[in-house]
Amino acid sequence: MKFKLHEFHGGMHLIDHKAQSLVGGLQQAGLPGHLILPLKQHIGDANKALVKPGDRVLRGQLIADSSSPISSPIHAPTSGRIEAIDRFPVPHPSGQSDYCIVIEVDYKDEAVTAPYQSIEELQPSQLINRIRDAGVVGLGGAVFPSAAKLCRGQANGIDTLIINGAECEPYITCDDILMQNRADEVVRGIFYLQQLFNPQQTLIGIEDNKPKAIKAINEALSVNPLKNTQVIGIQTIYPSGGEKQLIKILTAKEVPRGKLAFDIGLFCQNIATCAAIAHALDRNQPLISRIVTLSGDGIRQPGNWEVRLGTPIRYLVELAGGYAGNDGSTQHLVMGGPMMGFSLADDNIPIVKSSNNILVMQQQTIPQSPGYHDECIRCGQCAEVCPVQLLPQQLYWQTRAKNYVRSEEYHLFDCIECGCCSAVCPSQIPLVQYYRAAKSEIRAARQLQFKSDRARIRFEFREKRLLLKKQQDEERKRLKREALKKKNPAIAGKDTIDPVQAALERVKAKKLAQAVEPKNTSNLTPGQLKQIEEADRRRRAARGQHQ
Repeated sequence: MKFKLHEFHGGMHLIDHKAQSLVGGLQQAGLPGHLILPLKQHIGDANKALVKPGDRVLRGQLIADSSSPISSPIHAPTSGRIEAIDRFPVPHPSGQSDYCIVIEVDYKDEAVTAPYQSIEELQPSQLINRIRDAGVVGLGGAVFPSAAKLCRGQANGIDTLIINGAECEPYITCDDILMQNRADEVVRGIFYLQQLFNPQQTLIGIEDNKPKAIKAINEALSVNPLKNTQVIGIQTIYPSGGEKQLIKILTAKEVPRGKLAFDIGLFCQNIATCAAIAHALDRNQPLISRIVTLSGDGIRQPGNWEVRLGTPIRYLVELAGGYAGNDGSTQHLVMGGPMMGFSLADDNIPIVKSSNNILVMQQQTIPQSPGYHDECIRCGQCAEVCPVQLLPQQLYWQTRAKNYVRSEEYHLFDCIECGCCSAVCPSQIPLVQYYRAAKSEIRAARQLQFKSDRARIRFEFREKRLLLKKQQDEERKRLKREALKKKNPAIAGKDTIDPVQAALERVKAKKLAQAVEPKNTSNLTPGQLKQIEEADRRRRAARGQHQ
């Protein structure tokens, strides 16, 4: 029986430019002289370094981690010496620097030895902990820590498991080559997901422009069958690889605004993430490498390489024969694809967990920031292709005017930044760049508001704590006075006499007497004594007037 497919709103048919990077098959990149590992390679809290300069590390050794539940540890991709822990440029749309661990490679590639526990002995929670300890994140681009996502899916209950092999963006073929060469690892990872969720059905969605990948996955399933699992070839249309779009195509369901796939019993996982889960559970191997596509008209030999994390992009460019036509000074580097990627400042930036593709173009592919462009002519093409059914034109006006309240009313954060609106705009307005800038400013404002609210709450809590302490002190004094009254019946009948106040008055009178009366007058003459008495009399008279 043929599987019934559905359609999502909008989308585009794009020239895929995929054939040139598939010619050479999957290649091994080897080791560069240095690896640069940013402490944060995932969504969530940044890690803290567990090593220091001068330390020697082994392949697979834990070198950075965080106690936050939304985080992912980092392991040494090979053996070597920690050369530095400092700020270096990292792959980010802002071009910013961040703290990184630099490893000087010794080319021995010695691995750390760790005790292996059979997965048959592990409970589901222990399997998730091992995936977390291996540093596995979503390798489709979101880089959300997989363990946290798996915990959320278990808590909600999953009816349908969706495996995303669409890889819809032009030039990118890393998932395609993975399915062609390591389909058994992908299937093994899907098996573990089924063990964790026990779904009623598993749907593997692969675009129909990947016939070799579809064949390889089907052959792997014939060798190791999975229950209630289907491989489904879907129409090649961008952005069918988006989570909500793939869900719509395969199930006809729509994830409600403000909700996640878990909330409607669905769990979506990328092909490469499935393979990484298999490595973590079958081999006890942390995520220290990934497949990266190097493509574009600015590179001599496009292809796919398995690359150790932290490898500088320049090293990959040399493996691919260097820049086409010049020394690379005028080439445009993009991490990701031409639709959703972001520009890189130079080729010294390292490969990280989210690096699925390095696009090298001889002309500017992605605008650096919103700048000069023609005015909007209100043609409406952007709304026609938007897969989320937003109003990109209205979002553009509001974000350009920095009217962020109205921007959110037009559901700015529902935008998946697929770039369809920018691609069809006849005025060549970089719409996605406006949306990204607005999202960044809104997030920054929210963070400041969060810190302000937290400081206010802490201040109010301190004031309440001090007030409570004062009340408790007054209550202790009251109880002490009552205890004294009960102990001394003579005082008990005189409610107007406060024993504590009476004691204070006695101390005050004693000090006053000592200050007024000389302690030693034996060596004074009668005239001196008379002068002292006269001075005391004047002081007493002055004190009486003040009282």
